[in-house]
Amino acid sequence: MHVPDGFIDTPVSAATGVVAIAAVAISLRGARRELDERTAPLAGLVAAFIFAVQMLNFPVAAGTSGHLLGGALAAILVGPFTGVLCVSVVLLMQGVLFADGGLTALGTNITDMAIVTTVVAYAIFRGLVKVLPRSRASITVASFAAAVVSVPAAAVAFTTIYWLGGTTDVAIGKVATAMVGVHVLIGIGEAAITAATVGAVVAVRPDLVYGARGLSKPLELRTTPTGAPLVPGAARTSTVTAAAPAPAAAVTSPAPAGRSNRPVWIAGLIAALALAGGVSYYASASPDGLEKVAQEKGIDAKAKPHASEDSPLADYSVKDIGDARLSGGLAGVIGVGATLTVGSGVFLVVRRRRTHTGLPVQGQEA
Repeated sequence: MHVPDGFIDTPVSAATGVVAIAAVAISLRGARRELDERTAPLAGLVAAFIFAVQMLNFPVAAGTSGHLLGGALAAILVGPFTGVLCVSVVLLMQGVLFADGGLTALGTNITDMAIVTTVVAYAIFRGLVKVLPRSRASITVASFAAAVVSVPAAAVAFTTIYWLGGTTDVAIGKVATAMVGVHVLIGIGEAAITAATVGAVVAVRPDLVYGARGLSKPLELRTTPTGAPLVPGAARTSTVTAAAPAPAAAVTSPAPAGRSNRPVWIAGLIAALALAGGVSYYASASPDGLEKVAQEKGIDAKAKPHASEDSPLADYSVKDIGDARLSGGLAGVIGVGATLTVGSGVFLVVRRRRTHTGLPVQGQEA
């Protein structure tokens, strides 16, 4: 759903740019509360993983493909504010290095793909986990539902932006119907990827999933007089309520002291490199939902060449390498590395600012 240059006029592009800048500024501040010793090292990896999976276009209808947007996945794994930053870093890398998504449309893409998807997905996710049973399965189910809805929500957002500033005269009702229709199908694919990824992390390290925090149920501990047997009917002199690991049905508990995040980080990096460097070769070559609708409805009539079309990595291939598999795979690996480096740098700075200002982490006591 990357919007190219020329789809949206200058005033509305500028307006979405202002929205994007404001949202990123707010997210930088919010991420200072979300990032802690668990999530900070993983946030850059989440951005790199989203970059990798976005290269895997999957067929959704005749002649149409879709790909992960990533807002729901990022928000659930590392928090909504950090999630906005993760997807924004991905969009920046794609626009500058790979000529994917217009540079004048960067504000539109961040508004649509980073802000809308993250806000909608996380709101639905939090609403569902409050009413569903306290279980790991509930986290997966809520992730699926949140991701399904986030994609057509982004389609509606794009249609609204196009209605306000589209550069061609098309029937907006037909655009809305086509956009929402195809992106409901894409949303199912997004949901499957999101639920599978969140479910895999929850299964091995639930303490690393931001969306699973705060679900542990306080356990009431009762004490008896010193030396008295703990039997039914025995006299109790005091009652103490303490935060303790939840029953078996609970989702999360604090990580054991000294438990390293390194295995999860390494596994995630290997998966991202494998997807971008190898599996992406087999991705669908059909146009994605927005491209297909643009072609059919005439939205692309005034599309402009990308400012980075001469980039050595344009179109996710390395210039002057003739072998398509090698060229695409190498471009994917470079993209993962660049996104990981930039994302990790951003989140390291944000984490240090949180530490220096003494801000508490959301969901935890100050």
